[in-house]
Amino acid sequence: MRTQRPVGALIAVLTLALAATGCGGSGSGSGSSGDGGESGAAKGARTTATADRVEPLATVPEPKLPVTVDSADGTKVTVTSADRLVPLTGSLNEIVFTLGLGERVVARDITATFEQAEKLPVVTRAHDVSAESVLSLRPTLVIAETTTGPAEAVDQIRDAGIPLLVIEPAKSLDAVGTRIETVARALGVDAAGDELSARTAGRIAAVQKQIPAPERGSGDGGKPRVAFLYLRGTASVYLLGGRDSGVSSLLEAAGAVDAGKESGLAKDFTAITSEALAKAAPDAILLMSKGLDSVGGPEGLVKIPGVAETPAGLDRRFISVDDGVLLNYGPRTDQVLASLVEQLYPDGE
Repeated sequence: MRTQRPVGALIAVLTLALAATGCGGSGSGSGSSGDGGESGAAKGARTTATADRVEPLATVPEPKLPVTVDSADGTKVTVTSADRLVPLTGSLNEIVFTLGLGERVVARDITATFEQAEKLPVVTRAHDVSAESVLSLRPTLVIAETTTGPAEAVDQIRDAGIPLLVIEPAKSLDAVGTRIETVARALGVDAAGDELSARTAGRIAAVQKQIPAPERGSGDGGKPRVAFLYLRGTASVYLLGGRDSGVSSLLEAAGAVDAGKESGLAKDFTAITSEALAKAAPDAILLMSKGLDSVGGPEGLVKIPGVAETPAGLDRRFISVDDGVLLNYGPRTDQVLASLVEQLYPDGE
């Protein structure tokens, strides 16, 4: 039996750890585990096979500056140069690189682990920004999110006279295009933003066309029930996602039901209990790959109280997606959705 912390302490740990997911960020982990006795393609745990790279637009845009844009903190920010960019989350790094401006990025968040960014110096870890490190790189624009902190570091950057744009983190598919266009507008590459937003939306739509029709006459309209578990076994973090966990939009787009949300969990996360899992009754369990590894893979997962008794646990139907992309809601969202669809409907059913 694992020792479980009070929910308040768990959420405090999660705030840091979710920077690995995008809460806007990404914290790539491509580790995979054994199949845990997989019987058939639908069972066991699988991870995204796509290489950890972003795909920039074919044409590198030329910023048209200066521009003045609204910042989510209620200020207006005037950008006069995009020569030295510092995006402070993995998700924002991904957007800037995919817009074709990666050569202008001079630093990254620790969660920006995709290949093109991995050699850049790290200036923020789990939303813990080093103002000194940022300022030492002489940025001409810093892009942050409302969750970026500590506030003192953000203020120090702004007080140094560096343009600092704050944008809202993404929590659903509806925010993907808006985030891309917001970043593009601040960089003076509106047309590139429109192109990337349209490309991303088109790819998401193409994935959705591959989703099989729900089976008629069954519960939940024939849609699979999927529970999102956030796990960090080494830190005794065992959480079940609810309405505000960030995955509902992805699961619904994949033709599934968010089992935690539908079972009445109104918060973002709650401590896992046998009772909560029984009420959620998931047909499949979604995890980040590092989280699955941290509990010893599928065989360790079923030892968490309540997991083995769920339909997902009985069938060993576990879905694993890399930490670095699952909740980014950025230009690679179609890849995340494709992975969910492939694993939920391995036989096209």
